[in-house]
Amino acid sequence: MVFSSIVSSPRGTLSPQQALKLANMYLENAFNVDDTDLALVLCHDTELSLSQAKKAIRRAEDQYVIGEIATTYVHLGSLLDRQGRPNEAKASYKKAGKLG
Repeated sequence: MVFSSIVSSPRGTLSPQQALKLANMYLENAFNVDDTDLALVLCHDTELSLSQAKKAIRRAEDQYVIGEIATTYVHLGSLLDRQGRPNEAKASYKKAGKLG
């Protein structure tokens, strides 16, 4: 039997602001979870949402949202450092630096 998704995801149609909000929700949960594996899954989901927000923002050039995306990348890097993932943290900090 083939399983399909019950609810289709509108992730691809989210605005940059919505994708950023989703990223911050994932990140907040990652900071609060005690399980390292779950935290890393949430970090990955944060990264996906930030990537989507970056792609969408290129078309809009909203400096406020760009700054918020950079800030979220810094927070993600901080959490990755705390999780013992220095290489991933550096990559997150680098992405933040590129945004400003």
